[in-house]
Amino acid sequence: MKYTDSGVCAPKGFKANGIFCGIKKNNQKKDLTLIVSEKICTTASMYTTNLVKGAPIYVTKENVANGYAQAIICNSGNANTCNANGIEIAKAMCDLVEKHTNIKASDVIVASTGVIGQKLAIEPIQNGMAELVNGLGNSEEHGDLAYRGIATTDTFKKEIAIEFEIDGKVCKMGGICKGSGMIHPNMATMLGFITTDVAISSEMLNIALHDSVEDTFNMVSVDGDTSTNDMVSVLANGMAGNKEIVAKGKDYDEFLKALQYVNTFLSKQIAKDGEGATKLLICEVSGAKSQSDARLVAKSIICSSLFKAAMFGADANWGRVLCAIGYSKADVDVNKVNVSFLSDEGRIDVCVNGAGIDFSEEIAKKILSESEIKILVSLNDGQFTATSFGCDLTYDYVKINGDYRS
Repeated sequence: MKYTDSGVCAPKGFKANGIFCGIKKNNQKKDLTLIVSEKICTTASMYTTNLVKGAPIYVTKENVANGYAQAIICNSGNANTCNANGIEIAKAMCDLVEKHTNIKASDVIVASTGVIGQKLAIEPIQNGMAELVNGLGNSEEHGDLAYRGIATTDTFKKEIAIEFEIDGKVCKMGGICKGSGMIHPNMATMLGFITTDVAISSEMLNIALHDSVEDTFNMVSVDGDTSTNDMVSVLANGMAGNKEIVAKGKDYDEFLKALQYVNTFLSKQIAKDGEGATKLLICEVSGAKSQSDARLVAKSIICSSLFKAAMFGADANWGRVLCAIGYSKADVDVNKVNVSFLSDEGRIDVCVNGAGIDFSEEIAKKILSESEIKILVSLNDGQFTATSFGCDLTYDYVKINGDYRS
């Protein structure tokens, strides 16, 4: 497995583009993205668990119910959520793709992201479609444009493309995602689009996506708010020429490994780019009685506002870790818990068997002043592990969200 370029355009048969069509106020930003495949693709998607859902999610669910799709259209700057005509607008976006590309509207995945509760006009999208489609390409630049068209408060590009082998064939997988705030998925991610030229059935692709998401995107939290528009979708067009994966086995394992790699990378990027964040926090839990317990503990720690604030201040307040474990509802013997902090400055143990131990506050400060910090938690009560991804809680988070609509 090795890195390659072009993001979602890396796999054979995929093209993309992103433009400014007038949804956002700043014309220096892109706000409309299109990703297309030469051939029909098997597809799988996962969606937000929030009861309030963006209109595009309902349309996408209907369109991909048969397990196939060929294009993704996404706007940023407006979530198309809680709009009386939201479904109509989302369907109109799919119709525009059909009109300009001849890809059936029913084979289009549609997504929106941005401000909730504001009307979304179809005219800017309609007026920009010719430019969007005419500019489709498969270069690194086109992959970048596709990312920029889905971004909102993101401060850097979240993109990856890898090359691997299945059934003796060279295969590629590319992914982009957006997300910086309102991030607490419990399903997938804010918006994530993954393309691959692997031949895999819709059924196995769906299984693989669910298997991967549980330990990647579902383990990310920036602020504890589950978005109304969270969605991750995968398109697989089979153009790599491998024998179609229709059951679990060696080829499925290789595919899942690649998908896991892509999703883990993107999950870390989301957490690292949390609104106002200065530090990436990675909580590694080991020794749990069950997989569920491991995930509960890891996610509870990474979600703790008090702990996140302590990490911003480089304060080794490990008691907040124990506190988060205590209310996680996991089956844990708190008298067996060990806690350590790790970064490029070294490692320091701060808690053994549920009790504090002497440690140097000065050394701890140096370790916690790095931009990436690992919180190592050993429950010493089993063999299950889990990793969660988050960030520190800073003054800038409040500033950003205090005037998000403006």
